[in-house]
Amino acid sequence: MTFPDHFSAVATQYAAARPEYPPALFDWIASIAPSPALCWEAGCGSGQATRDLALRFDRVHAGDPSAAQIAQAPMIDNVDFVVEPAERCALPDASADVACVAQALHWFNRDAYFAEVARVLKPGGVLVAWGYQDIVVPEALDAANTQLQDAIRAHWPPQRADVDAGYAGYDWPFEPIAAPAFELTADWPLPRLLGYFASYSASKRHRETTGRDIVADTAPLFEQAWGDASTRRMRWPLFVHAFRKPGFKE
Repeated sequence: MTFPDHFSAVATQYAAARPEYPPALFDWIASIAPSPALCWEAGCGSGQATRDLALRFDRVHAGDPSAAQIAQAPMIDNVDFVVEPAERCALPDASADVACVAQALHWFNRDAYFAEVARVLKPGGVLVAWGYQDIVVPEALDAANTQLQDAIRAHWPPQRADVDAGYAGYDWPFEPIAAPAFELTADWPLPRLLGYFASYSASKRHRETTGRDIVADTAPLFEQAWGDASTRRMRWPLFVHAFRKPGFKE
């Protein structure tokens, strides 16, 4: 099965640069699971969410179709990292308590993935999919960030529109569970922020199309606006969707 591979070529940068999700999100996921026995994470990338899931579930089956991404994943005793598409999971029927997708559902064939979720989840198991939208930088960095974002806007793949919409309008497979509000924040030094921008799939496509490195081009603007602070706070709007497969017993 082919897949839209926008990150294998920047797998190292992706693993180093992406923000961490709030621990409260994973605590909540564990609280709604029928048991802590098994979590399936599809589209795990290099394991940004996997580490936290592994702290709350006895076993995590984490898959991604990109071998380059899996190669960047950390060694975790209770995690099986596998190269596999989200639409074809190696887990047996009715085996997983939770199916999780972090910032990846927009890349999937959703009909095939949702059918696989229905197969793999236990009765009463939950599907949780989440993502984050455009970075919100401190006001001093707005002008530099706007210049960078405007330059790469046309280079985002079409699936990016799904993220901008917060996955609105998807034909979800089960009844929804109300999710609390969560906030994604990070206190970063400037090199970490520039590395994050370089990990964008749109930055990669911009380089390939124009022959220019937009992050390097705009770095002086960020440096001038940064000031004396060692770190600055970055924010991302975070959206979470959760659903329970029929058959849950209290």
